[in-house]
Amino acid sequence: MKLLSDQPFWPIQDGLPASYPPLDRNVRTDVVIIGAGITGALVAWHLANAGIETVVIDRREVAHGSTAGSTALLQYEIDLPLYELTKRLGIVRATRAYRECLNAIHELARLVKRLKIDCGFEYKGSLLLASERSHLTRLRREYDARREAGFKVAWWTQADLSRRSSLPQPAAIFSSPREAAHVDAYALTYGLLASAAQQGVKIYDQTTVVRKQISSRGVELFTNRGAKIRAKWLVVASGYEADQFLPEPVTTLHSTFALASEPLEKLPGWPAGGPVIWETADPYIYLRTTSDGRIIMGGYDEPFRDPVRRDRLLPSKAGILLRRFRQLFPDIPIEVATAWAGTFGKTKDGLPFIGQHPAVPHTWFALGYGGNGITYSLIAAKLFLERLTTRRRGRDAALYGFERVPDARPK
Repeated sequence: MKLLSDQPFWPIQDGLPASYPPLDRNVRTDVVIIGAGITGALVAWHLANAGIETVVIDRREVAHGSTAGSTALLQYEIDLPLYELTKRLGIVRATRAYRECLNAIHELARLVKRLKIDCGFEYKGSLLLASERSHLTRLRREYDARREAGFKVAWWTQADLSRRSSLPQPAAIFSSPREAAHVDAYALTYGLLASAAQQGVKIYDQTTVVRKQISSRGVELFTNRGAKIRAKWLVVASGYEADQFLPEPVTTLHSTFALASEPLEKLPGWPAGGPVIWETADPYIYLRTTSDGRIIMGGYDEPFRDPVRRDRLLPSKAGILLRRFRQLFPDIPIEVATAWAGTFGKTKDGLPFIGQHPAVPHTWFALGYGGNGITYSLIAAKLFLERLTTRRRGRDAALYGFERVPDARPK
C-alpha cells in the first residue's frame, strides 16, 4: 500500500540522515522486526539495550512509511474520551490506559535526552476545544473524569479563551505543560536506529517479505532478494500494513490530510506556551508548532478507499485546512510550505493492538493505531522486552491484546 502522498514534510526538512543496505544473504537472529519506522526503531533500541540479537527490515527506505508523514503530537489522551473508555473498561483500567500514555511521553523525553537525539522534542500543554456549544456537556464530563483520575487539567471558558488567544470556541480543557509534547518522529527514528546499530542491531531496507513459515522453533522469512531470515521471534511493526500477518482485520482505514507552514517569527493569537491543539468534532483538526517556528495542521479525515482517490483530495483538503486556520488565527500570516495525505487505522476503542495473537505463534504485534501511535510504540517495546526477559504476559497484555477481538479469543 502507498501510505503517503508525495512531499511529506519531515523528509523534505531532514533529508536522508542515514542509508542502509538491502538484505542479500541468509541470517539467523533472536528477533526479526518487520518495519523500520518509529515503532520498529523503539522496539529495536530496547532489545539492543538488553543485549538481545535483533534484525530490522523494511520494504521501503527507513522511516519512509507512516513515520515520514506523522504530525507527531504526543498526548496522553486517546481518540476515545476517558469517560467513554471508563464505560467499556471500568475506571481502573481506563485510567491506566491514559496514565500509561502520559508515562510514555516522559520516558520518551528521558530517552531523547539520554541519547542526545536532535529531534525537536519539546514538552507542551494540550488544549482540547469544544467544537460547538452542543459539545459542552460531553466536554465537561471528560473534564470531570480527568480531574477525578488525577490529571492536571483546567477548564477554560469562552472568556478565558478570548483573553488568552484568538480561538472562538465556547470552552476547552487545558492539560498542563509537561503533559503533552511534540517531536520530529522521522529524526527520532533515525536517531534510535543509529544507537541500536551501534549496539549490534542489523538494519536492512528495500527488503520485502514474500513468504513466511512458522514452526515450533520460530519463524522463517523469505525475501524478494532470495535471502532467508531465521528467528525465534517475529515482531510485526508495519503499522497499517499489518493485516497481511493477521487472520482477520482489526482496524478500519482512514485518510488524513496535513500541511506545514513556512517558519514564522511570531504566533499572535496562539495561547502562551504553544500548546498542541485539537477539538471534539469527529473528524477533528489538530495543530502544533515546531522548534523552528512552523505550524503543522491536520485533519478532515475521510474513510480510506484507495491512494489515488486520497491524493486527489489533497488540494481541496489543504485549502479547507488553510481556511479553517485563518478563522482560528486571523492575525497569523501563514504560508504553506508543503501539504500531504496519509493512511492510518482506527480501532473501535481507540487502543492499540500490542501482543500475541493466539492464531499466530512466535509473533508479537506492535501496532500503535489511532492518534497516539508514538506513545503506544514505546509501550509496545517495553511490553515485548518484558515478555522476552520474564516470560510473563504483563499486566497490560489484556488491555492492549487481541482478546478484544471476539474471533481472536482463545478457544
